[in-house]
Amino acid sequence: MRILFLTPQMPYPPHQGTQIRNYHLLRAAASRHRVDLVTFIRPEEGLPRTSPLQDICGQIWTRPAPTRGQGARLMAMLTSMDPDLALRLRSDEFAETLRGVVAGDRYDAVQVAGLEMARYIPAIRAVAPTTKVILDEHNAEYRIQARAAAVDIRRLWSWHKAFYSFLQYLKLRRYEAWACRSADLVLAVSGVDAEALRSMAPAARVQVIPNGVDCSQYQATEQLGEEPPGLLFTGTMDYRPNVDAMQWFVTEILPRIRVRYPKIPLRIVGRAPTAAVKRLASATAGVTVTGAVEDVRPFFAGTPVFVAPIRIAGGARLKILEAMAMGAPTVSTRIGAEGLDLVDEEELLLADSPAEFASAVLRLLEDRALRKRIARAGRRAVLNRFDWERLAPTLLDVYNRLTTG
Repeated sequence: MRILFLTPQMPYPPHQGTQIRNYHLLRAAASRHRVDLVTFIRPEEGLPRTSPLQDICGQIWTRPAPTRGQGARLMAMLTSMDPDLALRLRSDEFAETLRGVVAGDRYDAVQVAGLEMARYIPAIRAVAPTTKVILDEHNAEYRIQARAAAVDIRRLWSWHKAFYSFLQYLKLRRYEAWACRSADLVLAVSGVDAEALRSMAPAARVQVIPNGVDCSQYQATEQLGEEPPGLLFTGTMDYRPNVDAMQWFVTEILPRIRVRYPKIPLRIVGRAPTAAVKRLASATAGVTVTGAVEDVRPFFAGTPVFVAPIRIAGGARLKILEAMAMGAPTVSTRIGAEGLDLVDEEELLLADSPAEFASAVLRLLEDRALRKRIARAGRRAVLNRFDWERLAPTLLDVYNRLTTG
């Protein structure tokens, strides 16, 4: 087969969720098929001379990612029927390049990575009506906005955010349903997301390809037993669910933990921290915001508890899988671990209220045997079910069944 991938950014280096999934799916596809890539590129990005993409892909076309100011976003929110996500990567130059690539070569399938790239499905259909289109839904996006609105409506000072999220939810339900119907196959990252997508597009053909971890790179590190033990959170820190998670944790949960451990440190590791995230560090002793790091793995050494206090979510959280692969005992909300089918009290601890979450963290901090048991079971779950080497054959089988009817 010949497969063309469309991605919203260069999928290497795989430093955050979208890049990680796109890179590993590209690599899996290239193990059996000829793969090309059309992608947006940002000024700070580039294709390193030693990038594995040059070995994985036959050809790579790049076009500059468009930018939009706040004024344009506000105007679109008020006047456009499309959600903000659908307008984020609108580019006539990219569409023209894509049409030329697809018209000039015979592809069996085009894999569209993420809902923000779905706007280019009509461009594919216009020049190659028989080519199969695969939409890889990294999240059931409408559910994220619905949950964001539910969180923000509880706080008077956040009602404007709740209004924005509710409006986006309404637009996304329509747009996401159209995108799913427009594709020959939709990939979902979990059974929960698959059901959510089918509920609004019943005729869509949906297949689950979970998120995964490269377990050869993410290996358990010896827990060094810091005194006092430290807590860790990782993620892209301008992503609204991550910002909300850390604001909630620092204001509602961490004070409860510090009744027992007054100086316990918290490290928030990830690129692009917002001003609100940076204020958490400046206003709260013992909270460190690192910003972008070259490699997140060293931060797991000596971290007896990884926290995932996610209240706004869709898809499946790679951060939890990476933490478990690294042997870090994890506490998550049920929404945070949704779709991963992990076993509470065996592979991680689940807690939803501030009091329950703080109690779960304290249990791990104070019980070395529990930490070891949870860490080993969590690592084993990732190895058995979420290692990319195990997931690759599933994707290859999907391609085979798609093209053979």
